[in-house]
Amino acid sequence: MNIHEYQAKGLLRSYGAPVSDGRVVLKAEDAKTSAGELDGPLWVVKAQIHAGGRGKGTFKEADAGEKGGVRIAHSASDAADEAKKMLGRTLVTHQTGPAGKQVNRIYIEDGADIARELYLALLVDRQTSRISFVCSTEGGMDIEEVAAKTPELILSFAVDPATGYQAYHGRRIAFMLGLQGKQIKQCVALMGTLYRMFVEKDMEMLEINPLIVTENGELKCLDAKMGFDGNAVYRHSDIAELRDTTEEDPKELEASKYDLNYIALDGEIGCMVNGAGLAMATMDIIKLYGAEPANFLDVGGGATKEKVTEAFKIITSDPNVKGILVNIFGGIMRCDVIAEGVVAAVKEVGLKVPLVVRLEGTNVEKGKEIINGSGLDVIAADNLKDGAEKIVKAVKG
Repeated sequence: MNIHEYQAKGLLRSYGAPVSDGRVVLKAEDAKTSAGELDGPLWVVKAQIHAGGRGKGTFKEADAGEKGGVRIAHSASDAADEAKKMLGRTLVTHQTGPAGKQVNRIYIEDGADIARELYLALLVDRQTSRISFVCSTEGGMDIEEVAAKTPELILSFAVDPATGYQAYHGRRIAFMLGLQGKQIKQCVALMGTLYRMFVEKDMEMLEINPLIVTENGELKCLDAKMGFDGNAVYRHSDIAELRDTTEEDPKELEASKYDLNYIALDGEIGCMVNGAGLAMATMDIIKLYGAEPANFLDVGGGATKEKVTEAFKIITSDPNVKGILVNIFGGIMRCDVIAEGVVAAVKEVGLKVPLVVRLEGTNVEKGKEIINGSGLDVIAADNLKDGAEKIVKAVKG
């Protein structure tokens, strides 16, 4: 689960981390009042979407030379005007794709006197199952670009959970970033704060880019991105309240209501599979035979007829889907339940694209009887290879 920058900064502020004062604007008529509550002399106006690259982004149908999603204003009135210009429009960045995201929230904050820009992140290292710090002197840039061109400028290390964060971790980061004097002590304290917040709030990722050194020699978190473990959000009602469903894919949002593991992709073949491993294998073999999967969809081992019906409806709601492959290996999951769900869904929403069904395992014969007796125009498959070949052939004509 991701949250907006202004929400992330509110959380940082609650833990005592240094951030600029700011106000969120949801309605254009509130922009002037919100901007007037800040001291200036510079105001920074930021579009709030769940995507990076806002400053370099462009608005759809933008005027020639129009600024991106992060703008500097020299008065409260100008800041309000910039906020009004961005609200309700669609911002396109390298992370949103060409469709972009509609800007429904604006964050106006005090400007900062920047002496240096640094990079800092905490994340879960999947290889070590530990929390890792990542830092670099090249703040304000895409860390992927820094890693590709100048990897020696990046420091990354994991923290042993047996000891947790220690002061020497902070000093290691401070020395890597070239901090001096009181900045080293500030860094040690700030890293400890961020680590504690990361653990207490069950985060998956915390990125501060840039972490700045001000002209007065103080550290400040100028930007913030946070991602949380969706399986742990139930333990944090304050975090759950920050969820912005308008930033999520409607199909993924609908799937979450039925505990379906669904991720939308860019391909043309919809997949309904039980088990994450089998789902990934299904996507791989679709690519092997020359097509692209339109989604990852794991209905799980305890799926009901109703859940399968909803899963099928979600797949067919994607206009990019030109064919559907149902691949079920019934262990805990029963093939007849899948078959009943598919039949019910097709009767409800119709079938406008080729459908290939491969069933194997528990109650497979009963499942096949249900499919064969339904009168549906379904292509039967004997195994995964056969199913992939048939659906790709059907889609490719």
